[in-house]
Amino acid sequence: MRILVTGASGLLGLNFCLQMADSHSIVGVDRGKLNGTPFELLKADLLDPGACSRLLEESRPDAVIHTAAMADVDSCELDPEGARLLNAELPGELAAVCAKRGIQLIHISTDAVFDGSKDGTYTEDDKPNPLGVYAQTKLDGELAVLSVNPEAVVTRVNFYGWSLHGTRSLAEFFFNNLNAGKKVNGFTDVIFCPMFVNHLTETLMSMLGKELIGLYHVVGTQSVSKYQFGIEIARRFKLNENLIESISIEGSDLTAPRSPNLNLSIHKLSTDLGHDIPELSAGLKEFYTQYVQSYPQKMRSYQHI
Repeated sequence: MRILVTGASGLLGLNFCLQMADSHSIVGVDRGKLNGTPFELLKADLLDPGACSRLLEESRPDAVIHTAAMADVDSCELDPEGARLLNAELPGELAAVCAKRGIQLIHISTDAVFDGSKDGTYTEDDKPNPLGVYAQTKLDGELAVLSVNPEAVVTRVNFYGWSLHGTRSLAEFFFNNLNAGKKVNGFTDVIFCPMFVNHLTETLMSMLGKELIGLYHVVGTQSVSKYQFGIEIARRFKLNENLIESISIEGSDLTAPRSPNLNLSIHKLSTDLGHDIPELSAGLKEFYTQYVQSYPQKMRSYQHI
């Protein structure tokens, strides 16, 4: 399968491209941050007029994985117009072009579209209530995609793994600080369902293979607090878990509001795929194994200097 991946230098984009490069024809779209990758690269600014059409004409993919976004939650609060263009308008434009050409599209959204006030697990039928600019623009992107391309897939995700700069995931945040012997805070009252990025890649490929359409929650099987996730990272890497201070998100100095409960159900996903999703422990084990095998260093060797 020939797959076009936008945001190829991002956490999901780069891991997806590297993982699938041996078994599929991968074309990554990047703004010039990568060099020497084992997959084809196209340099483009997706916000340029007509960029989506030109990219699909040039690459002629069977499927598109749209990971490109303004993903820093606090940055979105500071630049709402930039967030709107990248997170809301661009997905709709890309979805329309894919629909016209009959190309499968998986659009990457976020679990943050919910306000976290539900006492229990969120399903795809629950009504979103975004709290900040990032969440609102990502929800707007979902709606834009499905309104022009009902055959597309929209995935609400929350994932971790190694990144190009080593600072993009919560797992890296905990590892970097603990490995340096620094104290770090962990929220005990923010619950989420982290999924290892390579497991997410495999799941997205399974969804393409099954030709699924519509909205899916694609997260990990286990809900944990940010604090407990930090503890699990510390234990896996044999670092000092006492450096992690358990705190409440109330009174934190974060710019954007965060949802306290992002426990999402993956019943629809596992049912439609016909198999179970890997457990948190399996993801953490692979995350550690990649470190031992110098995968983060290999990844950073593709950074354009």
